[in-house]
Amino acid sequence: MVSSDLARARDTAELVAAAAQVPLSLDGRLRELDLGRWQGLTSEQARAQFPAEHAAWRAGVDVSRGGGETYAEAGARAAACLLSVELPPGRTLVAVTHGGTARATVAALLELPGEHAWRFAALGNCCWSVLVEAERGWRLERHGAEVGTPVGRPAGGHDLGARPEPRTL
Repeated sequence: MVSSDLARARDTAELVAAAAQVPLSLDGRLRELDLGRWQGLTSEQARAQFPAEHAAWRAGVDVSRGGGETYAEAGARAAACLLSVELPPGRTLVAVTHGGTARATVAALLELPGEHAWRFAALGNCCWSVLVEAERGWRLERHGAEVGTPVGRPAGGHDLGARPEPRTL
């Protein structure tokens, strides 16, 4: 189990790790998307202070908002964190992060351009996505799952491109 080192993710991760009786690693690469000077602003405030950036962002450009990160940059840093974890075959890695970073990481692992990250719904608090490493790359099995939703692969799922012992994130 690995988590952002920021308190709001770390607190959740500590509870889950204790319940699952697994060790927890903290990693700053799972921190929330850096919004630079947009941090803490409402959309209306960002539009007033950064009209060109805001217009580009609303048009779907993966822009560095307020001098911060693009979705592609955040996704690359968080994906690098997850892929660096030595995971035995058939094991599951649980990663606790933040909404923007989760969205960007899913896009990065699925090899989608950063400008497509917005297409994934933001994850609500304590919701998760399930990605499985298949022979042909990562596959999104679930997104936005909530309490009561099984964590594993969906029943009746196809095995197209599946590896004999897939890794699950």
